Amino acid sequence: MTNSADTTVDDPHTRRILDLVARGEARSRTELAALLGVAASTVGLRVQSLLDAGVLREAGDGTSRGGRRPRVLQIAADGFVLSADLGGGHARIGRHSLSGALLDSESIAVDVTEGPEATLDRLAVVFDRLTSTGRVHAIGISLPGPVDIATGSVDQPSRMPGWPGFRVGEHLSTRYGVPVAVDNDANLAALGEHRERFGHTGHSITVKAGTAIGSGIIVDGRVHRGATSAAGDITHTRIDGSGDIPCSCGNTGCLETVASGASLVRQMRERGSDSVHTTTDVLSLARDADPLATTLVRTAGTHLGQALSGVVNFFNPHAVFLTGSMSASEPFIAAVRSRVYEACHPLATQRLRIESATTGADAILHGAARLALEGMDLPVATA
Repeated sequence: MTNSADTTVDDPHTRRILDLVARGEARSRTELAALLGVAASTVGLRVQSLLDAGVLREAGDGTSRGGRRPRVLQIAADGFVLSADLGGGHARIGRHSLSGALLDSESIAVDVTEGPEATLDRLAVVFDRLTSTGRVHAIGISLPGPVDIATGSVDQPSRMPGWPGFRVGEHLSTRYGVPVAVDNDANLAALGEHRERFGHTGHSITVKAGTAIGSGIIVDGRVHRGATSAAGDITHTRIDGSGDIPCSCGNTGCLETVASGASLVRQMRERGSDSVHTTTDVLSLARDADPLATTLVRTAGTHLGQALSGVVNFFNPHAVFLTGSMSASEPFIAAVRSRVYEACHPLATQRLRIESATTGADAILHGAARLALEGMDLPVATA
């Protein structure tokens, strides 16, 4: 038998082996074979290839159930993936084990208007420091705009001069010699939260409600992007009775104009609250029972619930998760729940959960790491 560490394929058994070991569901070759329903020899070949690649390691002997004691399998401690959540003025960077667990993270200031190369150079300073502590196997990065998955570049972004068509994934892959997965922030937040809650099964929607609004859709544990990667873009759903406020898309009355954090700031200032400058300011006033702020926050939740109700009726997910700064407001979440349950068919909401995301500010990093792990080159042994 010869092991080919240079042969990489999208082998479902190899990826499933890595996932089962990472999640602690299997600790030996025998347990893997039983869970996968394949021959022990098939598992043995793939496990050996992962050991040779430094992705798995053996950690002593397990408990014998008759015969020789099995070798315990673990995720290699010195291998990791990197993640980055790139925003307009800041970036959050994470280092993860090969199980996807977030080991540490830090935030740095960036300015995407400087262009892609200058911005990515700032990320690289942190990446370079983190790669000195072990072997990096893959990188996942979130971009603040529509992403062309095939090219790893932003597609028609706003306020990102020089970025359209720039192949972020290819640029970083050339620099670090590893696969780089690229997607937008809403999709990765959805992937990160879903995998924490449901693993590789189930359906969910995650809405990122902050200064702006975005959402990601997960079908059977995987991101659903649609024909042109525009799936989940509820921010431009027209809202009845929302007036004729112009939206950035060119239409009027979009969800973004009445339910986003930026819209709440605008509405507060239009009503004389000149001290309000950010979404946080509005939410702080709502927490202090300011009547206007509380009303606006509840109304925003109702509008979001209206937009989501059609999606829930059509898609019938297991859960709707809310993340972003607005998700910290209980009146906002309560209004979303109330409107969805009122407007949807009882069968669509029979088992539906609507709640805050548990991954919080790290949702996008978790999702970027998961996407990177899925795109990681995994060698397959050939006999």
